[in-house]
Amino acid sequence: MSAFATLVEQLAALLQPLFHASATAAAIVVFTVLVRLAIHPLSRAAARGQRARAQLAPQVAALRTKYRNDPERLQRAVLELHGKEKVSPLAGCLPSLLQLPAFLLMYHLFAGGSVSGTLLAAPLAGNWLSAIGQGGVFGPAGLVYVVLFLIVAAVATFMYVRAKRQFAASGGAVPGGAVPEGVPEGVSAGLTKALPLLSFGTLITVAVVPLAAALYITVSTAWTAAERALLTA
Repeated sequence: MSAFATLVEQLAALLQPLFHASATAAAIVVFTVLVRLAIHPLSRAAARGQRARAQLAPQVAALRTKYRNDPERLQRAVLELHGKEKVSPLAGCLPSLLQLPAFLLMYHLFAGGSVSGTLLAAPLAGNWLSAIGQGGVFGPAGLVYVVLFLIVAAVATFMYVRAKRQFAASGGAVPGGAVPEGVPEGVSAGLTKALPLLSFGTLITVAVVPLAAALYITVSTAWTAAERALLTA
């Protein structure tokens, strides 16, 4: 934790002449970009896996029809198909999982008071409710969150529309294999409709976590949207 705090403080010191009081916030943005660059090769691999799974969608649909009354046999058949085609159903999860430690470190670093700073008028250790208490929704601190919410909502809408188009183009197959095979058909159908809406849950996270962690999430989410659009174009 101390090494991580030192890294953020050193980045902030480098950026201070440009960003002044918001140098720590700028350091978080730079750190987020560095994390995303580090895991970009895995994101590229995940995109290749997603394309491969999309190509297997017709065969998976045929297996679902064939073994609709035997979930265990369906799961084995799909795993055999993935193994035969050398496609990992879990590859798309790795970029998200590898970001979790960085997010948790950011959360504890600022929630615990190890590092302080502001983003314009909003303290990086505070959250949306504390910002509202300082001057209301459209006060100096509240406006920082308004901007973050607008960015996250725009990204979530983009990803929602994109996921719906992919779902329609795949003939009902879940993009990226997000629903495990062997899930009953009715449950799977409900999950496929709900999954695109999960992007909007980021708005809640941004509201309740410390602003430093919210900033990390906002930058990373925007990066994810741009990355997926480029890699799966």
